[in-house]
Amino acid sequence: MAFRRRTKSYPLFSQEFVIHNHADIGFCLVLCVLIGLMFEVTAKTAFLFILPQYNVSVPTADGETVHYHYGPKDLVTVLFYIFIAIILHAVVQEYILDKISKRLHLSKVKHSKFNESGQLVVFHLSSVIWCFYVVVTEGYLTNPRSLWEDYPHVYLPFQVKFFYLCQLAYWLHALPELYFQKVRKEEIPRQLQYICLYLVHIAGAYLLNLSRLGLVLLLLQYSTEFLFHAARLCYFADENNEKLFNAWAAAFGVTRLFILTLAVLAIGFGLARVENQAFDPEKGNFNTLLCRLCVLLLVCAAQAWLMWRFIHSQLRHWRERWSEQSAKRRAPAAPRLAARLIKRESGYHENGVVKAENGTSTRTKKLKSP
Repeated sequence: MAFRRRTKSYPLFSQEFVIHNHADIGFCLVLCVLIGLMFEVTAKTAFLFILPQYNVSVPTADGETVHYHYGPKDLVTVLFYIFIAIILHAVVQEYILDKISKRLHLSKVKHSKFNESGQLVVFHLSSVIWCFYVVVTEGYLTNPRSLWEDYPHVYLPFQVKFFYLCQLAYWLHALPELYFQKVRKEEIPRQLQYICLYLVHIAGAYLLNLSRLGLVLLLLQYSTEFLFHAARLCYFADENNEKLFNAWAAAFGVTRLFILTLAVLAIGFGLARVENQAFDPEKGNFNTLLCRLCVLLLVCAAQAWLMWRFIHSQLRHWRERWSEQSAKRRAPAAPRLAARLIKRESGYHENGVVKAENGTSTRTKKLKSP
């Protein structure tokens, strides 16, 4: 199965070969794991790559339910879904984004940003739908106290753990994609910043057993990011369309306020009132004053940094628009020449004499007497 049209033959192990065939290599590795499920000897190893590990039966009022906790084997599962993310990335790029960008005739800079926003729109939309479904079915929205009650949340439902593993796999796959997609050197630091920011927050919520709070915060963050990248795609299609940017700007500030409020409420007040406040990594308990302060400081610093970048970009955008408008006002208007209406007689002129349209003179000819 090929995801790239090959118009040239590249030498084996060259840079061009790796860039144009990384999706095919990932597909072959995924296919080998899936084939391993067919044989009893390799089935256990194949399930280690595909399914979440560390399942535990937890007794409930209705009976027993299977929950999961984290461990080193999760790295193997994350590695498998990194290759899945690479394949899906190539499919979206090849069959959707490349076809749209050819019709838009974008420049190199806009083409790179269009591909970035196109990939993130698909990812954020699917993550928002998935995250909203998990939050609603688990009852985290209807009962906000469940975000900090019964901490530590060591045992996770299947859909919660699988969601976190897929999120980690996607953002880890974004690191080699910077090389595979030939991202410009000027864009690499900016993309590395938000990739590392997502990895730190998602891995922190997963490892510190703050998965419930992390789900709600990710739902808010991904909703805002979806608006931004959708607005950028609409802007590339029509540069006069900036309505979605205004909606994103309004939602961005409100989202920052909600995230800060929810983090302070859950970590600063909720976890501070939990009875068990002992540092016990074996039991997954990190509810100490130092840990709470570090988590709150990280969340507040990230939101402040995002808000500062937002204000800086908005001010720069307003300055550019103001300079363009002022330049248009200062430009002298071109003098208009007074239109002179020249009334011409019927016929045409030849050597200063007006002649009729049929070539005869307007004077009456004298008839000669016979």
